[in-house]
Amino acid sequence: MSIVIAVDGTAASGKGTLAKKLAAHFGFHYLDSGALYRLVGLGVAEAHGDPHNEADALAAARHIDHTRADDPAIRTAEMGRLAAIVAPHQSVRKELLDYQRAFARREPGAVLDGRDIGTVVCPEADVKFFVDASPEVRAHRRMLELHAAGRNCWPAIAPTKLAKNPRLSPPRMRSTSIRRRLRLMRWSSGRLLR
Repeated sequence: MSIVIAVDGTAASGKGTLAKKLAAHFGFHYLDSGALYRLVGLGVAEAHGDPHNEADALAAARHIDHTRADDPAIRTAEMGRLAAIVAPHQSVRKELLDYQRAFARREPGAVLDGRDIGTVVCPEADVKFFVDASPEVRAHRRMLELHAAGRNCWPAIAPTKLAKNPRLSPPRMRSTSIRRRLRLMRWSSGRLLR
């Protein structure tokens, strides 16, 4: 029976770093669910399809290759734009939900990171983490990520932007039982997780 570890959290809080370290430590499979929509966007682009066309996006989702999640090509602004276009397609969302749940069943275990992993994708995960950090720490981490990718990060990312953007802020928990089941991890400004 597979062991599932779900790592959720705010943008640039360190959830991916934590998830990768957990997977390496336990010898589990690792999936960055946030990369999946970018991979769908990449698949549509490589097939010369139209991301607004649900059939094109679904075809890309059905042939997703998560081993390309570390491909720098999916971390571009263009892939982010394509991901935002394909994400609202309901058939794509269902396909990727099924993909993630199938991935979670891999032996001996799997660590999945991303939004709603512990509440929607794997609500019965054996272990759940919710990782958060102050807006200043998250802004600093995002700046380092952009700098490492060779992208211009001036002007600096404003901590208030990270704090106020609902896509980048902590999700509303659907119930108190979910809140109790998630373990909250908060990194202070003096403790950057790398």
